[in-house]
Amino acid sequence: MTKQYIENKKEYFYFVFRIIIGFLFLLHGMSKVQGIYSGNMSLWGLMTLAAAIETIGGLFLIIGLLTRYVAAISAIEMVFAYFMAHASKGLNPLVNKGETAILFFAAFLVIMTFGAKKWAIDNLFKK
Repeated sequence: MTKQYIENKKEYFYFVFRIIIGFLFLLHGMSKVQGIYSGNMSLWGLMTLAAAIETIGGLFLIIGLLTRYVAAISAIEMVFAYFMAHASKGLNPLVNKGETAILFFAAFLVIMTFGAKKWAIDNLFKK
C-alpha cells in the first residue's frame, strides 16, 4: 500500500522537492544580496555572480522556468563554491562547512535529470 501510494504521488513529492530546493537557494542568494547592499561585499566579484545565480536560479526553480539549465548552472556554481571556499579547510565537508554546497549539488543533479515536471512554466513550452 505504501509503495503504491508513493508511486501514485511521486509527481507531488518531486514538486515539493523542487520548491524547497529553489526556496532555500533563493534565500542563500538573498543573504548575499543583503551583504552587497550593506557594503560588506564588493559589488563586482564572484560573490556578486553567486548572488545573482542563487537569487535568479532559486526563483526560476520555484516557478519551473528553464529548470534543467538553471540546475546545471547552479550545480557548477556549487562545485566552484565547494572547492574555492571550503576545500582549502580540508576535504571533509563536516569540518570545512561545505555540506550545504554538496547537498545543493546533489539536488541540482536530480533536478537536472528529471526537469521541472508538474506545475512548471517549462510545461507551457513543450511541443
